[in-house]
This record gives sequence, structure tokens and C-alpha cells, in this order.
Amino acid sequence: MPVLNTLAAQSDDIAAWRRHLHAHPELSYDVAATAAFVAEKLRNFGLDAVHTGIGRSGVVGLLHGRTGPGTAARSIALRADMDALPILEASGAAYASVVSGRMHACGHDGHTAMLLAAARHLADTRNFDGSVVFIFQPAEEDGAGALAMLDDGLFDRFPVRAAFGLHTKPGLPIGAFGTRTGPFLGSTCEFYVTITGRGAHAAEPQSGADPIVALAHIVAALQTAVARNAAPNETAVLTVTRIEGGGAINVIPEAARFEGTIRSFSMDTQSLLKRRLREIAEGIAGAMGCVTEVRCEDGYPVLVNDADATAFAAEVAREIAGAAQVDAALPLWPGAEDFAYIAERVPSAFLVIGNGDSAKLHHPAFDFCDAAAPYGASYWVRLVERALPL
Repeated sequence: MPVLNTLAAQSDDIAAWRRHLHAHPELSYDVAATAAFVAEKLRNFGLDAVHTGIGRSGVVGLLHGRTGPGTAARSIALRADMDALPILEASGAAYASVVSGRMHACGHDGHTAMLLAAARHLADTRNFDGSVVFIFQPAEEDGAGALAMLDDGLFDRFPVRAAFGLHTKPGLPIGAFGTRTGPFLGSTCEFYVTITGRGAHAAEPQSGADPIVALAHIVAALQTAVARNAAPNETAVLTVTRIEGGGAINVIPEAARFEGTIRSFSMDTQSLLKRRLREIAEGIAGAMGCVTEVRCEDGYPVLVNDADATAFAAEVAREIAGAAQVDAALPLWPGAEDFAYIAERVPSAFLVIGNGDSAKLHHPAFDFCDAAAPYGASYWVRLVERALPL
């Protein structure tokens, strides 16, 4: 079953919605105009209920099939994210962001447009038995909007048996899909380390305790944390991304700082690397007469795809794209995704859809490819019809 003719015929509408959203990006939870746009569309499509303000600014549309509301066992959730990024756009598109310093550099405008298109089609046909919960989420990029919606009672108010997410993927051909069972996207942890020594004249290092030298040794030693402490079959990254220290060329400073990120695909590995970070920093600093403060802030957990839900979703994707265009064994993706919180609550499957040979995600020149939208919307529709058959 290829792309639905109805959705192919509506490709101009879908592109127009997407380009409107692209031109008017909003950040984190401050997505009032985007949420209002989504809610208005859902009401105009004739959904049975539209709820706003969930998780501060999330929108939930509820649609029942031909036989009326479904039980939790006859209900599924489909999720799209709405927020943009604080990046100055350089795409050159005619519909580029009108807000300086903000842009949809991660495809959330496309995610929202594809799910809106599916909602319209399903509201017109209702070719299913049960209920669909359409989740339009804020703050995926930096605020754990999925967790906020869950904490606001998302699945208590709208219980479902499974949830599904979809994300654009540069480098994957248009019309292609990919996923993997089990861990798919990584967990995140940001770390902040301050080394305090004893300031001195640069010409008299013996009278001080140099935090710059201690920092340099710590950063170098941290490269062993993954290579010599994580198991060889574990994929992980520990990267120092910022160093700060000193103010004058002839002064050994009192303190120096560095920051970075840990990415892993198991929470045990993340805990190991956090422990080694602290041990290495404190041990080396102490040996050099300095003291260290280490602060870690856990971000999103590992996104783990349920085996049955993922096998089913991949099968549906093959109906739309063809078997050759669906890779159900993609490599681990070290990016992070707060759909992980949803996947912790209900069996879930997260897939990617090809964006062709575009700029990478979070790049100033990135742009969602509108040609991909009918494939994504068709996938959503067929997923509902297969999951909730009449």
C-alpha cells in the first residue's frame, strides 16, 4: 500500500501548514501561537475533543472511530513535537523564520504538519475501531515537555495501550523509514567541574597550586573513562565541550572550569561514567593541591523501543514505503529524545523518516523536505487502521 492518494492530493496543504510553522518558530514551552494553530486545525477537522494547556502548553486531540470511544486496550497515541531552536536560520528559503535567532532546525514543523494531515484524514474516514490520542508536545529540545505532559496526567486522562513517535532523519532517502528494537537514542548527562587551587604570579608557580595544569590532566585522563572503564560492547561518549580559566597572561588563576556531556545507551553505563568523572577529577586535582566541585545534571533517559510495537510499526512502514525502504536495524543514535519518557510509561515505537540529502539536524541551513510529508502522514493513517481494525 503506497502513499494514500488523498494525502498525496493534499500535499500542497500540508506544505503550507509546515511552512507557516517554519516561518513562525517558538521555543520550549512558549509555543502559544503554534499550539493555537494546531488546536484550531484539530477543531476544524471535527475531532471529538481538543484539549489545550496540558504540560503547560501541549495540545491533545481525541478522535473516536466508527463505533465510538475505545477502551484503553483499543486506544493508541501518536506524538509530534512543536518547539524550535535558538539558531539563526541560514536556509535561504522563501518561508524562512521571521524571528531572528529562532528556527525550526530539527524538523518539528514537519512532524506537526504530518500528524495534522493524518488527523484530518482519519477524522474524515474514521476507518478504525477505538480511539486515537494525538499528542502535540512543547519543549522537546530543552524542557522535557513529554515529561511535563505525563506529569499533568496525560495517560491518566487518555489511557492508551501503545504510543508511537516519528522524527525526520537527514541522510535517509525521501520515503524511507528506519528504527531499531531496544535502545535507540541515548541518555544525556551534562557535567560542570570547577577546580580551585591557589593563585600566584605566573613567574612563581611554586607559591601557588595551578588549577589550569590540573584541568589539563583531568581532561586528558577523562578520555580513558570510556576506553578503559566502559565494557567494549557498550556505546558511550564523554566529551568536554567548554573550558574556562584565567584572566591575565602573567597570573595563575585561583580557579578553572570545564563542562561537557555524557551520552550512553544504558543507565548503568551513565552511572559508571559519572562516577569515573568524579573520581578522576577529584583524584588528579587533589594530587596537585587543588580541590574540585563536580556537578552532574541528568537529562533525557535512554529511548527504548518496545519489541512488539516496533516490529508492528516497521511492518506498517513497509506497506507505505516498500520493504527495501525500511531499515529495522538502524545503528544506535547518540542524540537524545524526550519521547523516552513516554516509552517508559507505555509500550512504544519511535521511527525516523528520510529527509534526503539535506543539512544535518540543528544546522542553520536545515529544512524539512515537504516531499516526505505524504509518506509520514500515510504511515500515521495506516498505523491507526492496522492497530485498531474495524
